[in-house]
Amino acid sequence: MFIPLYDTNRLRHIRLQYVTIGLIVVNALVYCATALGGENFTNAAVLGLGFIPSVVHNTAELDPRFIIIPESLSYLTYSFLHADIFHLGGNMLFLWVFGDNVEDALGHIRYLIFYLLCAIAGAAFQGLVAWDSQVPLIGASGAIAGVVVAYLILYPRVKVWVLAFARIPLRIPAFIPLILWVLFQVFMFAAGGEDRISWACHIGGIIAGAVLVLVLRSRGVPLFAGADEDAVVPTSDQSPVASEPAAPEPQATTTRWGRGTPSGPN
Repeated sequence: MFIPLYDTNRLRHIRLQYVTIGLIVVNALVYCATALGGENFTNAAVLGLGFIPSVVHNTAELDPRFIIIPESLSYLTYSFLHADIFHLGGNMLFLWVFGDNVEDALGHIRYLIFYLLCAIAGAAFQGLVAWDSQVPLIGASGAIAGVVVAYLILYPRVKVWVLAFARIPLRIPAFIPLILWVLFQVFMFAAGGEDRISWACHIGGIIAGAVLVLVLRSRGVPLFAGADEDAVVPTSDQSPVASEPAAPEPQATTTRWGRGTPSGPN
């Protein structure tokens, strides 16, 4: 539908989005480690670290050769595995464009908690929808869905550059592509879309992100904020403008200059 490229949303409360950068690095390193290990190693990692509903719910048993971690940890570990470079690149691009400002609004620690809880929620919802599934769930999409909906709630009017239909560059308010993205996830989940994509995981992340951003955002961070360019900041070379013109006679001033000075943009 669209590919995010860049937003015009500066950081206000932190100097560097090091949690977002760290998550991208970890995801990339895990992908490189599994990809370089060969097909057998990758399959073993997917079975051992991916989220398999039937295994977690004890309706099926995993081959002991692939047991790497306790089953409950797969609610998190699955989110750091990706099927291919395009799967990884798409998720990390969304995280890079939208994650920094969500991290800015929540703070580093709360943002990391937020991200991990959205990942858990994505797996949990997938498990509820497909209780007995033996197909491993992998990918950061649940956590990314939470980040996207949090950005939508926090900064809907910020301008973002996107490639519409992967070809047309547009600079539009964030709420346009992000609402369309959320609606597309809901539609595909309700319609039982493509089997290779876990739409239920996306829905779980969306629900968690919408709730958690309200609870975890830093004090004083508003909801539905506008773009930076909405604010007018005078520069040093601008001359101050008097709010009322000077006049030699007070009575004449009241008669001639009784109208208030027009206010600037909010």
